[in-house]
Amino acid sequence: MSEKPTPRAFAGDARAYAVGAAVKGVWWSAARAAAGALSRRVKEESRRAPFQPSAEPPPPGFFRRAWLEAFEKDAADVAAGLYPPMDGGAGKPIQTFRQAASVLADARIVEVRRRRGDATEVREEAPATYPAYYRQNFHYQSGGWFTPQSALRYEAQVEALFGGAAGAMRRRALSLLAKAWRERDHRGLKVLDLACGTGAFLGDLAAAFPRARLMGADLSPPYLDTARRAFPGAAFVQAKAEQLPFADASLDAVSAVYLFHELPPKVRQTVAAEIGRVLKPGGLFAFADSIQAGDEPKFARLIEAFPANFHEPFYASYAACDLPALFGEAGLEAAGADQAFLTKALLFEKAG
Repeated sequence: MSEKPTPRAFAGDARAYAVGAAVKGVWWSAARAAAGALSRRVKEESRRAPFQPSAEPPPPGFFRRAWLEAFEKDAADVAAGLYPPMDGGAGKPIQTFRQAASVLADARIVEVRRRRGDATEVREEAPATYPAYYRQNFHYQSGGWFTPQSALRYEAQVEALFGGAAGAMRRRALSLLAKAWRERDHRGLKVLDLACGTGAFLGDLAAAFPRARLMGADLSPPYLDTARRAFPGAAFVQAKAEQLPFADASLDAVSAVYLFHELPPKVRQTVAAEIGRVLKPGGLFAFADSIQAGDEPKFARLIEAFPANFHEPFYASYAACDLPALFGEAGLEAAGADQAFLTKALLFEKAG
């Protein structure tokens, strides 16, 4: 007999969760401020042309309200029983402190690289078997995707960048998938987290769908090693997103978080087609990535500034990409959408 998940209510937990999220947000906002202070002490003269914005800045208070909304939506989904509270590392204070210390220690090095415009240092060290677009220092980070030290810092760097809201933002995709599967038996469902990195979203999936068969795919061996240690119950494979080692129509769901803005336009098309290929008819694709131009006009300046202040060579083309059309060509139909702070989430279903 099919077992359906029992709806869970975490109303009391959600209140405590909201408080914890606020504390976490303050912590990572402070880490970001500290990293910024260290960066300003760098004496290296910038070789990059100064950013000249054309869009108006957000009105006073808008940024903070949008930031808070991400936590509010996350807590509301916990209260509704869509998924349990996520600690986001709060239960591992020593690890969190180590990550923050590593980010601060690396901040000045990153700033020197930013001012010099050095964005392809790892290309000389990374094997040529990796795609050229992958062999560079996205965000000017040390080590690119190729060192254990980079893997240690990555989640902390992202949390510091977004003031502790990274987890709450990416879980907009989890929310869409959990709502679609709320009445479904999760046992045996095959779910792939594409470009899983160190496994942050894979952990969200594991908490929401503990009976599902979870898999993570990524190109980086150090990032995969980190994810394996964190989630020994999942299966992992080193693979390119544009050439997945899975049979046609073999997966029930695929997720991709903050992947598509780091892909060249032609590769985006190939990856979308691969997702469509491996999904079963009726299978779901949960997408989360940066908001785009037009999603929220008040964030236009931030969208404009992001590729100028960070090394994101494909971001401008992503910001203008027609995502429903992109995935529509791969046989995926729009089935849901959500947005919080600087992240948009979309759900697509493969036509039966």
